Amino acid sequence: MKIYTKTGDKGSTSLFNGDRVAKNSLRVNCYGTIDEMNSIIGLAITFSPDTILKQDLIQLSLTLFNLGSDLATPLIPTPRFEPPRINPDNIATLEGLIDKYTAELPALRSFVLPGGTKTASFLHQARTVCRRAERLIVELSEKEDLGNYALVFVNRLSDYLFTAARYSNLLEEVEDIKWETK
Repeated sequence: MKIYTKTGDKGSTSLFNGDRVAKNSLRVNCYGTIDEMNSIIGLAITFSPDTILKQDLIQLSLTLFNLGSDLATPLIPTPRFEPPRINPDNIATLEGLIDKYTAELPALRSFVLPGGTKTASFLHQARTVCRRAERLIVELSEKEDLGNYALVFVNRLSDYLFTAARYSNLLEEVEDIKWETK
C-alpha cells in the first residue's frame, strides 16, 4: 500500500464519515492541532528517564489518537461505523494522574515558567499547544455538536500536562522555574 493517495492534492481531505472538507477547515485544524501536541508528547517520552511517566504518556498518546478520530467524525449524520470517542473514563484517568503526581509535588505558591528538564520543557510546550487546540475545539463546538466529553478532556489535559511537567522536574531533581516580579 502506498502512503500517498493523491486525493488531497487540491487541498481537501476526507473525514472518517467520508465527507470531504478543505484541509484548512476548523475541524481539520482541531484534530491537526491534537496531532501536533501528540508529536510533542512523543518528544517528552523520548527524553523521560522515568519508566512510569513514560508509560503514562504512552497511554495518553494512544488516547489522543482516539480524540483525533472523535474530532474527525462528525456526530451528524450518524457515521456508518462508530469510531473511538473520548469518554468519562478518559477524563477520570487524567484526573487520577493529576492527583497522583500532585500528591508528590511541593505546594504551588507561585506561577511556574516553562522549563527545567528536557521532558518538562516538552510537556510545557505540549500544554500550550493543548490550550490552542482547546480554543479551536470551543470554536467548533459553537458551530457543531461534538458530544459531551472532548472539550472537557482537552481542558483537563492541559492541567495534566502542566502537572506532568512539574512531576518530571521533581523526578529528575530539578526545581521548577518560579515567576518572580522584580
